[in-house]
Amino acid sequence: MIIKKSFLLFTTILFFLVGFAFGDTNASQEQITSNNNFKSEITNINDNINDNEWIATYDNYNNYQTLNLKKEDTEYKIQRLSKKINLTIEQKNKLQSLKDELSGINSKILLLGEYDNEPFKKLLSPNKIDDKPKISNPFGIFYALSYQEKLRVEQKEFHERYSSLSNLLNDLETKKTILENLIKVSKDNKENYQELEKTINLIKTFKPLQEIMGTTKNIYDKKIYEIKYSLAEDITKESKKLMLVGIIIGILFAFLLLSKYIARKYLRGTEKLYTANKALNITFIFFTILLLLFVYIENVSYLVTILGFASAGMAIALKEWFTSIMGWFVIFFGNSIHVGERIKFIKDGAEYVGDVIDISLLKITMLEDVTLTTFERNRRAGRVIYIPNNFIFTNMLANYSHEGLDTVWDGIDFVVTFDSNIQKVSDISKEITTKYSKKFSDNTRKNLNKLKRKYHLRNTNVEPSVFTLLTPYGIKISVWYLTNSYATLALRSTISASIINAIKNEDDIILAYPTQAINLGEDKQKHLKNEKTEETK
Repeated sequence: MIIKKSFLLFTTILFFLVGFAFGDTNASQEQITSNNNFKSEITNINDNINDNEWIATYDNYNNYQTLNLKKEDTEYKIQRLSKKINLTIEQKNKLQSLKDELSGINSKILLLGEYDNEPFKKLLSPNKIDDKPKISNPFGIFYALSYQEKLRVEQKEFHERYSSLSNLLNDLETKKTILENLIKVSKDNKENYQELEKTINLIKTFKPLQEIMGTTKNIYDKKIYEIKYSLAEDITKESKKLMLVGIIIGILFAFLLLSKYIARKYLRGTEKLYTANKALNITFIFFTILLLLFVYIENVSYLVTILGFASAGMAIALKEWFTSIMGWFVIFFGNSIHVGERIKFIKDGAEYVGDVIDISLLKITMLEDVTLTTFERNRRAGRVIYIPNNFIFTNMLANYSHEGLDTVWDGIDFVVTFDSNIQKVSDISKEITTKYSKKFSDNTRKNLNKLKRKYHLRNTNVEPSVFTLLTPYGIKISVWYLTNSYATLALRSTISASIINAIKNEDDIILAYPTQAINLGEDKQKHLKNEKTEETK
């Protein structure tokens, strides 16, 4: 731009000197050519000036001032006509025309209202710098980078406005020089003088603005530099902190993997391995959260206050979740239910028996097995059932394998006739149940002796029992024995088949079951008797 303007100035002077060098003979022709060249250059400069935003703002300001003057003049004319008593038709039409004109002027003034006072204030002032973000966590780094980009864009925009003002002044100075030369070689200079005066006034208007904006630009650039430098230091500091936290978490994670490897290598039993993995995961999560809290929470008391309000809100809005979490603490620290144990869950009269496969913060996950309950009640098994932890406060949960006591009492009932040998059937039943349940009885005896240290146990009898009870149609034999809680149906099936097979070999033991006697009357009985006699013959 500067080279172009220097070239224009040089061309102007060159034409001026050439005019004097060639004498009077060609002076007229050269003067015409020189004037045309000057006017062409002025036209190009005017195009650049008219496209400048500063000139556009200046023109809007002048238009606003002109409209205000025109408004005052129109109001004065309307006031004069309105004071007249008898108006002619022509005067009435003129009055209405002035009112319409005033309405249009007011609309234009309303659109140009921002140019009423200090029209260049918006262009001279940079955008307000927002407060520098405080980087106290990793997410603050991304916000700081976004803030830096915003500063860069705003700074670039302000520099472009300053460059636009500088270019405008350069164009005006060039135009001024060309007009002065044009006045020297031209005869009719009235229009040129007016244009020169207008150009000088524009230079006087925008020159102070350039000085003001230059000072503002220097201060603005220094302030942005300080902010960027401070942000860069904060980002570096936070990045180092994040890297340190990442290294510590990585060490904790490596320790977690190593601990799990040792657990898999030396621990025997699925339940122990599951419990160890669960404890290691919880420990890792706990220390990770604790580390993050100490590193990124500056005011611990403030955190405690927030957690207090949050807990109160959770207790009201998320009652079920809150009580489930409390239930998990009861289960975990109360040592009442463990993964792998068999439990019975009763809800709304429905019973579910199965093995615990997971205990999370909110629920117990149970895999339903084929048991006597599914055989007699549900007729369905194999379902995965989710039990909210808060049900331990409101519903019954029975543990079939608590503290290693994984046996339960099971019973088989059958009925024999009144004239059967009751003592023999009792002895046979007890002998068979003792044979098949002996190992479970011995195991239960050992476990009960261990539980005596923790619980007050009075009845520790583990031998099978046989009870003989009267019923309306015979003697009920109730046989009770200890069996594995995970395989009750299998042992029941074995013992039941053995007892039935043994009773079949005894002549003095007859199984009883509900029967009915139908009286058909004497005639019907004789008829049936004759039919049987004929069939015999």
